[in-house]
Amino acid sequence: MRSAFDKLISFTGLALAGVLLLAGGLLTWANTFIDDQVHEQLSNQAITMPEGDALASLPKADADALKPYAGSPLDSGPEAKAFANHYIAAHMNAMADGKTYEEVSGEYLQMSDEQKASDEGQAAAGLRQSMFMGNTLRGMLLFGYAFATMGTIAGLSAIVAFGGATVLILLFALGMWHAKRAKAQDAVAAPAAQAPQLVNA
Repeated sequence: MRSAFDKLISFTGLALAGVLLLAGGLLTWANTFIDDQVHEQLSNQAITMPEGDALASLPKADADALKPYAGSPLDSGPEAKAFANHYIAAHMNAMADGKTYEEVSGEYLQMSDEQKASDEGQAAAGLRQSMFMGNTLRGMLLFGYAFATMGTIAGLSAIVAFGGATVLILLFALGMWHAKRAKAQDAVAAPAAQAPQLVNA
């Protein structure tokens, strides 16, 4: 009885190990696919992370965030996030005195046609266009960072899945060993239990 129960639990664990191995394989594939896609798409933009004077012109907090990547090609999620939040955003804030694209665009749209045709209006139109382009590029880079983070999570999850599968396989082996031992003990105990009946007969 104990042997059969041990086998049932052991094979259940083995089935779960199979599920975890399958999940680990799929998660590894997702991690590799996402990393390759993010690297390829970001590399195609041919952006080099700022260094030297480009960093010196930024606020200290932004420059410090970019220094670890200075001069390297922008081809990873963390670099995309740093460039978007500490280089593009810093320049946009400096150009627009901290105003958002919506605020800059709203001010421009409220101008009359005569005001838009003036030098001030043309400058506002240029700022509006620059803010729009900056927001678009930031959005693309931050999407790249988000996907890269998903890839990292998938990779870590794959490690956990493979680790769990390894533990379950070891427990399966231990369970089968215990089932074999229990079967042997039951076989020894059975004749001993029947011995008094034979004497009485």
